[in-house]
Amino acid sequence: MDHAEIFLSVRTLVEYAFSSGSLEPGFRSGAAMAEGTRIHQHIQKQYKEGDRKEVYLKAEIPYEGLLFIIDGRCDGLLAGEDGRLIVEEIKSIAGPLDSTMEGKEVHWAQALMYAYMIVMDQELPSIEVKLTYVLRGSDEQRSLYRTAGREELEAFASETVARYAPFAKLKVHHKARREESIRSLDFPFRDYRQGQRHFAAAVYKTTAEGVNLFAQAPTGIGKTMSTLFPAVKALGEGVVAGIFYLTAKTVTRFAAQEAVLLLLAGSLHLHAITLTAKEKACFREEGLCGKESCPYADGYYDRVNAALLDMLEHETLMTQEIIDAYARRHEVCPFEFSLDAAYACDMVICDYNYIYDPRISLKRLPEERKKKTVLLVDEAHNLVDRGREIFSASLTKAPFLNLQRQYKTVNRKLGAAAKAVNAFFIALRKSCNEDGEGHWAEYPEELPQLLEAFAAEAELELSSPSSALITPAGDGEDGLLDTYYAVQGMLRTIKTYDERYVTYAEVRRGDVFLKLFNLDPSHLLQQMAKGFRSQILFSATLSPMSYYRDMIGAAEEDYSLRVASPFHKEQWEVSVLPVSTRYRDRADSLIPLSDALRGMVARKGNYLVFFPSYAYLQNVFEVFTDKYPEITTLVQGSGMGEQAREEFLASFRPDNPQTLLGFAVLGGIFSEGVDLPGDRLNGVMIVGVGLPQVGLERNLLRGYFGSQGKNGFDYAYVYPGMCKVQQAGGRLIRSESDRGIIVLADDRFLQQPYAGLLPEEWRDYLIRT
Repeated sequence: MDHAEIFLSVRTLVEYAFSSGSLEPGFRSGAAMAEGTRIHQHIQKQYKEGDRKEVYLKAEIPYEGLLFIIDGRCDGLLAGEDGRLIVEEIKSIAGPLDSTMEGKEVHWAQALMYAYMIVMDQELPSIEVKLTYVLRGSDEQRSLYRTAGREELEAFASETVARYAPFAKLKVHHKARREESIRSLDFPFRDYRQGQRHFAAAVYKTTAEGVNLFAQAPTGIGKTMSTLFPAVKALGEGVVAGIFYLTAKTVTRFAAQEAVLLLLAGSLHLHAITLTAKEKACFREEGLCGKESCPYADGYYDRVNAALLDMLEHETLMTQEIIDAYARRHEVCPFEFSLDAAYACDMVICDYNYIYDPRISLKRLPEERKKKTVLLVDEAHNLVDRGREIFSASLTKAPFLNLQRQYKTVNRKLGAAAKAVNAFFIALRKSCNEDGEGHWAEYPEELPQLLEAFAAEAELELSSPSSALITPAGDGEDGLLDTYYAVQGMLRTIKTYDERYVTYAEVRRGDVFLKLFNLDPSHLLQQMAKGFRSQILFSATLSPMSYYRDMIGAAEEDYSLRVASPFHKEQWEVSVLPVSTRYRDRADSLIPLSDALRGMVARKGNYLVFFPSYAYLQNVFEVFTDKYPEITTLVQGSGMGEQAREEFLASFRPDNPQTLLGFAVLGGIFSEGVDLPGDRLNGVMIVGVGLPQVGLERNLLRGYFGSQGKNGFDYAYVYPGMCKVQQAGGRLIRSESDRGIIVLADDRFLQQPYAGLLPEEWRDYLIRT
């Protein structure tokens, strides 16, 4: 009988079988991985002639109808003085090295599994096993030894795969059900919309070829299903091993979940999970981590395997509500539980950060699976500014002055390190011009050394806090933990700093702000996505396509696709109000805009008007409500919570007894990813061409792209602005039966390049009028 093959790395196997104990406290060293690499290299440099490092090993272990194919690299395979082989496993730790330490069970398990693989391969009767611990931040080390015989190692390997077997059997059974369900899966709607079949076919072709696709598809065509359905079909055929559906906003995550539910209703069997940010997932109001303060962290690894088996056996789409229910049942941290479950799921719905941000990305995803994973990037126009944000880093002076004062007596080394960084900021302030600004093509050469010294002392303090500290320094934006992470972010950015960066400083209300600003994220976005099979980058607003291919980083072989709108031009009633909304003219525009709004809402219905700023919104709102008090209005508040947003949108009912006019911000939460079909929305006014506020960063972008031979103003201002305009207008027509009014309030909509960047269905109407 054929065995079902289970491919696993040694580390994955032993961590599942032998991890135990509690989650670490909230502090985790951002430098731990780099320090671990340094420690390994330091130990391996001491090897003698004949000793080998990073030795690749592989073994096959049959067990109850399963064939475990295990591989990995042992840190060292050494020749002992008596001719016997020694297998070495190296681990870095933060805690003290003392004579009583016995080594963690999971670390011994990794070393013993390598020992088993060597003994079986070379037919040895026994082997010496060496577990070496090195104190992080130093070269102090301690080695522990065991001699293991062949029979002992065979029994150990058998016990290890036996512990993993229930999970393996669940995966094998799930895969068979999944593939059978995908073979019979039909498109969930009776008909494809115009252009939708072509779009879905392009997604499948791109995925099969292992390249990327940049697709501009209009709002209302069904982009989510157009990308998800062919990706699922590719999964069933083995072309793809996993799907990540990436979003920039929570509301688009819900759309992906609804699409998965539709497919599940059509007989699909799939494990899909939605990842939620830690602060939103946490059961504890204070958000404190660690076994001392959280029962869900205490003993987490002792319970998580049972929790995973339970949830994966009984659920398909795992939303936050479902994750919470199982996390409470098994008393495990919901956030860490969701991450552990994500590695076992076929599809993950999550924020861009889990792929593109090196601080957050899912680092335990095996390379082999990664190579067969497709990324579906929704609203991909957001990836440009998000990429800049991810790859940039900033620091301010105030936290270092605060920490200098807090630690000057209780931890003098840390106080001195904070003082040195504070002194750097004092000198930086003097180098700024009379306006309190400065920018440079390089980062300050003395900065890395100062930050590394601070980070080293901060790490020691966070690992073993000073008991004499009166004021807690772990929390808040001026606290040690947040400052440590900000410093690690800056050090990480320094390593990627090149000609696509600029350094700038500003004096802000007495504080000094320093930023390493990523001007062009394309190279780093490419690097972060490099190991995946395909990216399907789609949006209603990838226009001009050349700009987004340039900014996100398209390769020559990557495809571009423009899908025509499935709707008729007659569904839109588009007009331009030729008023100036430029900053200097806004006071003169208040009455013309108010009167135009009254004209737009003359027909009973629900309407939205979008403004380039809250201040402008408030000014027009006051004039409008004073002049036309009979119209019911709603105003988007600053920093609205989830419930307030839902209440705002719920007010746009198709059966409203009175006309409703909502005032919202262009580029805000209601201008993207919001679905108000039919009579829930009858008209939209867009005030201004959406240009970002003039400022130092935008002007630096303008200068940089101008120096690259491109139109710097268009790259820095026009294209991002008109993207917001198209997104806001896209809220209106969502189906073949929708009708509505669009008023473009700005005289620049009649001029180039703005008129040329309007959607074709709007532009053609304007040409006719």
